[in-house]
Amino acid sequence: MAIILAAIAARLACALYMGDRVEALPGVADQISYHTLSVRVLRGHGFSFDQGWWPATPAGQPTAHWSYLYVLFLTGVYSVFGIHPLAARVVQAVAVGLLQPLLTWRIAARLFGVRVRLVAAALAAVYCYFVYYGAALMTESLYIVAMLWVVDIATFLPCASVCDKGLTRLRMWLWLGLALGCASLLRQVTLLLAPAIILWVTYRVASERKKFAATRESRTASVLPRAVIAVLALAVCIVPWTIRNYAAFGQFVLLNTNAGFAFYWGNHPIHGSSFKPLLPTSGPSYGSLIPEELRRLNEAAMDRALLARGLGFVREDPVRYGMLSLGRVVEYFKFWPTAASGAVSNSMRFLSFGVCLPFILSGMLLGALRPAAADGRSTRPEVAFLVGLVASYSAFYLMTWTLVRYRLPADALLMPFAALSMDWAYSCLANVARGFTLLARRPVA
Repeated sequence: MAIILAAIAARLACALYMGDRVEALPGVADQISYHTLSVRVLRGHGFSFDQGWWPATPAGQPTAHWSYLYVLFLTGVYSVFGIHPLAARVVQAVAVGLLQPLLTWRIAARLFGVRVRLVAAALAAVYCYFVYYGAALMTESLYIVAMLWVVDIATFLPCASVCDKGLTRLRMWLWLGLALGCASLLRQVTLLLAPAIILWVTYRVASERKKFAATRESRTASVLPRAVIAVLALAVCIVPWTIRNYAAFGQFVLLNTNAGFAFYWGNHPIHGSSFKPLLPTSGPSYGSLIPEELRRLNEAAMDRALLARGLGFVREDPVRYGMLSLGRVVEYFKFWPTAASGAVSNSMRFLSFGVCLPFILSGMLLGALRPAAADGRSTRPEVAFLVGLVASYSAFYLMTWTLVRYRLPADALLMPFAALSMDWAYSCLANVARGFTLLARRPVA
């Protein structure tokens, strides 16, 4: 409880610092777009802007570039409290400050035990990036909570498959689909991960049930209908927006129109073979890189055309694409100070990821080598699942376009590993100190 209160207090302090205004602060410039679009929706203009807007949306035309769920969240807060960004910051800070440490605590307890869970929750509470984005009007903090929710359910279902009542298990499959739906509506990259997550959970539940089923067919048959429930729940979250997109653009758009823009700009020849996360203000802008013949298209058609152009860049020079992807590795895992960042950004980057990175790496090794419990149960499958999920998520951004903030959901999922390593290091130091104490008390002959 103390950890949760500290997490809420830190995020509330940051919310009060950002205040009842929306500015392009470092790393959170997109909050201007989310605020503006939410006000437009609140006033009955739908998902559109009153002037030409990023990335290439004409005034008054429909947009699907931004997260529908987060825009509706802001619209709901503004409808209750008036158009006050501070109100949205406070609501978000309290919700995230409560749920992020709590979900991290649950996941770490399931994987590594009682002591580690408290360390993991404390890390989630005070991690600088989490505190900062917890007050920003952007999708990052709610997406982190949604992904932690997904992992919490995914690691719970195999444990509960043989001990909980059937109705409880059925309800958890429904929650898994809804959690994936919420995560997808906040960041559509989740749709690429969702099939693998559902398949892994299905396999793990079937594996845990094998000792209670007579045949492999019977235990698989009992799990597959539940997996279908998760798929249907996910579809219920996505399909209404697919229908809306078709009505708005006259063509199929599953969810958002941002993948094509990102891939095109992230692999444009203007980068050469060295990836630039943000183009310098003195050179060409992102808008000027869009070919003139594509500007007459609507947002959905332009997104599709730009994706085709971006894939063409890869086919034309795969070596350059490989070099760009390697360059994105440096940007994605950056923790050192740079001249392009201010003192606050440099300090926050080092005091969060820079401090935790050695513990994360050693914690993954400890998790992989962790022996089975006394009852014979091993958490290695869950450890492999978590590492694989982080690797798959990271690979997507390394192949497209990356910024440090895109890594934050991976940081959140890796907090239990950092906590495991810190707990192990503390135990080692405590044993050494205990040994020295015993030697000091030993009488000299």
